[in-house]
Amino acid sequence: MTFSLDVRSHSEIGLVRRNNQDSGYVSPRMLVVADGMGGAAAGDLASTVAVRHVALADERFAGEDSPSRPQGEEMLTILAGAVADANDELADLVAWDSSLEGMGTTFCGAMFSGTQLGVVHIGDSRGYLLRQGRMKRMTHDHSWVQSLIDEGRITPEEAAVHPHRSLLLKVLNGQPQHVPDTQIVDLRLGDRILFCSDGLCGLVDDETIAEHLNTATLDDVVDLLTTDAHAGGGTDNITIVVAEVVEADPALDASQPHIIGAATTRKVPEHEVTAPLSVDHPSATRKDAGESTVLFDSEAEESMRYAPVDSQNRRRRHWLWPVVILALAAIVTGGIFGTRAYLNTQYYVGTDGNAVAIYQGSPDSLAWIHLSHVVETTDIKTTDLPHYYRDRVSENIRVSSMESAHATVAELRTGAQQCKAVRNKAATPTAALITPSMTPQPSASGSGAPHPSAVPTPAIPSPTSAMPSPSASGHEVDLPAVSSGDC
Repeated sequence: MTFSLDVRSHSEIGLVRRNNQDSGYVSPRMLVVADGMGGAAAGDLASTVAVRHVALADERFAGEDSPSRPQGEEMLTILAGAVADANDELADLVAWDSSLEGMGTTFCGAMFSGTQLGVVHIGDSRGYLLRQGRMKRMTHDHSWVQSLIDEGRITPEEAAVHPHRSLLLKVLNGQPQHVPDTQIVDLRLGDRILFCSDGLCGLVDDETIAEHLNTATLDDVVDLLTTDAHAGGGTDNITIVVAEVVEADPALDASQPHIIGAATTRKVPEHEVTAPLSVDHPSATRKDAGESTVLFDSEAEESMRYAPVDSQNRRRRHWLWPVVILALAAIVTGGIFGTRAYLNTQYYVGTDGNAVAIYQGSPDSLAWIHLSHVVETTDIKTTDLPHYYRDRVSENIRVSSMESAHATVAELRTGAQQCKAVRNKAATPTAALITPSMTPQPSASGSGAPHPSAVPTPAIPSPTSAMPSPSASGHEVDLPAVSSGDC
């Protein structure tokens, strides 16, 4: 049994930006969102190039005499091929006009076979699938903060407000090493599909998106999502493509392709390396000429892209190498500054020789590069600590701030002083005459519940016995109370 797609789409500038650099494309077979970036370096051009190549790939399957819809892996071959062609053209454009260096675009979309989606994704635009009221992401962000979430360094909630949440690791920008993710998704009747730019998913949380996707009509879904993106600040362009899997409908299957966003007005300039040639291309002429929604210049035969290039153009292509090197240097420099900014917010308590110390950065290392340094050394000796405390410090205690580090050090100091008191008392001749106290010790977690030590603790009068445990204030590091057996 095959299905059809009932589709709605929307793209706008938002409340802050001066122009729309997002583009989108929808047809009975294709759903695509591309979020251009680069500002003055033509992010709108990059997203337009991506949508242009999708439209060309989709055009082969439109009309009564067209081939049957691709199935399974063939969908991925066609859509990923269109993405690769778009990436090649971005490289050509930068080589032709160096002022375009820095432009790029995300790509998030799918080809529809009638029963499956062939999803292709690169960047941080997202694809969602809602089934029987439950939503899941079909894509995984190629962003710096997502890599931190994957490594367990930050939470999704922290990622939403991270200062470098816009830093992307993979986009379409003419670089051959940026390969998109692909997957096949089986569909069921009633499923809803959402592709969007981060003007929506960067401002509206997944729980709210899922709630709106459950709304009765697709028009209401688009309206509610757009309204919430505005309520979140509307700080970026907003592009939404939403579709519902319905029973096969010839009218829906015959609907015309539709382009939204920057690609409706942005023209791709004819550039020297892959300039369109004057050839007859009957399939480029639409039956409803004058009502075409594809606003691109005519295209050369696909084979002409691989025709020999004259020597003058070949010499021009050599200028691409300095551009590539500069782009890679910019990416590396941005990564270094981004990493440094992140490490400046990280702290942990560890050892410096035989002393407890506070470090800024990460205890991990990158090859021979240390990612942390001592910011404060204490007078606490690791040999004075209880065994458990000593093990924790030797493994490094991660904390969220300098204040938390000081609280942890205070807790370690209390444990060291208690152990020193126990050892000093045990060394005196009267130690054996002390009656063990079975008085429950306070819990280090600060819950207030009695927590008797597994080993009787000598009732030792000492200055430390009156010191409150820092963990009792709700401190994030939970170190247990100290008993004589711990020392």
